[in-house]
Amino acid sequence: MNTTTNNDTIPQHIAIVMDGNGRWASLRNLPRGPGHKAGVKTLRKIAEHCVRINLPVLTVFAFSSENWHRPKKEVDFLMELFLISLRDEVDGLHNNNVRLEFIGSREGLPIKLTKLMAQTAAKTENNTGLSLVIAANYGGRWDITQACKQIAEQVDSGVCNSSDISEELIKQHLSLANFPEPDLFIRTGGEQRISNYLLWQCAYSEIYFCDELWPEFSSEVFDRALAWFAGRQRRFGRTNEQIKHAKGA
Repeated sequence: MNTTTNNDTIPQHIAIVMDGNGRWASLRNLPRGPGHKAGVKTLRKIAEHCVRINLPVLTVFAFSSENWHRPKKEVDFLMELFLISLRDEVDGLHNNNVRLEFIGSREGLPIKLTKLMAQTAAKTENNTGLSLVIAANYGGRWDITQACKQIAEQVDSGVCNSSDISEELIKQHLSLANFPEPDLFIRTGGEQRISNYLLWQCAYSEIYFCDELWPEFSSEVFDRALAWFAGRQRRFGRTNEQIKHAKGA
């Protein structure tokens, strides 16, 4: 679902690392589970806000390929929470014209969860509002690697030649091939790293770090990020003079 606009101060695609659920819980002397539940509520509120402001695409990092290294009890809890949240939220998302998609490897995910993911995507596939993309069991290096493997198989089978490999061809095999690249990358929780998230796609994203833990992230904080983005000059390798000339042309 590629969407374009003539106003380059408005993001077409926002990517978020929803960081800080566990720390939010710890600060309240709670186990990590309630923090993750609070994070789900925040995602619902932010998704609703994105619908109100007509954001075309929101991609959120729900579970990374590295998160498997967490304690098994927490991983099991996250998988069950993911399943329950999808069941509880899909009708509301569907009624709000939200199209739900998933990126990441299905390997290792519970079968009942992958089935529900497929059913949810199918149920909302014809919706034309916000595209909410959930990155689950996802890693940027995995994404690039699986794209290279697909292209290698095409070369082996004679579908294309090695000389045909280009940035555009690689992009066509990445998880977000059908979406514009993120204009704005937001990470909550005070950490300042991208953590193997959309490595290829965020090459020219504006990166906004905020101290609010994810359960504290509100529509007001989200709007501050949008205001910050509106003040950025996106040059894509060009000079200030070139940008000014292009806008004045």
